Amino acid sequence: MDLKSFGNKNALVKYTVDHSLRLTDAQKALNAATLKLPRHAMLGAPEALQLNANLIRAIGGKKVLDVGVYTGASTLSAALALPPDGEVHAMDIDEENMKVGKPFWEQDGVAHKIHVHIGAASATLQRFIDEGQAGTFDFTFIDADKVNYTQYLEQCLVLVRGGGIIAFDNTLWKCAVLDPSDQKPDTVALRKLNEKLKDDPRIDLSFFNVDDGLSLCFVK
Repeated sequence: MDLKSFGNKNALVKYTVDHSLRLTDAQKALNAATLKLPRHAMLGAPEALQLNANLIRAIGGKKVLDVGVYTGASTLSAALALPPDGEVHAMDIDEENMKVGKPFWEQDGVAHKIHVHIGAASATLQRFIDEGQAGTFDFTFIDADKVNYTQYLEQCLVLVRGGGIIAFDNTLWKCAVLDPSDQKPDTVALRKLNEKLKDDPRIDLSFFNVDDGLSLCFVK
C-alpha cells in the first residue's frame, strides 16, 4: 500500500491535497519532470515536503540538512522556506539525478541557498561535526539509504540544536514494517529505527501515516 498522494486514487487523500498544497510553478514542474523518471517513486510526497517547509518557518530555521536529494524536490521546498541568508546542505551519493532539479532551483531564485555535497552522507555529517558545527542546524530531512538511518539519527542529534527537528521519510515502508516475515535489510533497519525512536529520551516524537510514513523528532 502506497500512502503518497501522487497516483493515489483515494478521494480523501485527493481532497486534502487539493485543499492544502501551495506549490510554485517551479515545484509543480519539478514534480512533473520527476514523475517521468523510472524511479519516480523516490519523489517525496508534496504534502510531506510542505509540512517540512511549514515546520522550518515555524521554528525560524536558517540551516537545513537534506540527506538524500534525488531530483531536489525536498531541497527546493526547504530553500523556499528559508530567509535570504538561509542554507540548505543537500547530500547525495550521485549528482546525476540532481541535474533534473537544478534549473527549477534557479527558476525559484533559491539556488544561492543550496550547498551540494556529493558522497556518503555519513562522511559529510561527520565532517560537519569535526568542523565544530554541532548544534547549529535547525532542521533535517532524511530520505536516503535506510540501512544507515540509525547512524544518521545519531549524527544529526549532534548537529541539530535543541528545539530543532529531525524528520525521517519512509518509516512505514509501504507497510512492510508490519510484516514480521519481511527480513530485508531496509525493512529491518526501519523497524530498528522505529523501535529506537519510540522510547528515545532525547526527542519528542510524532509518527504520521503520510508519505510512506513520516517521523518527526523534536530535539530536546
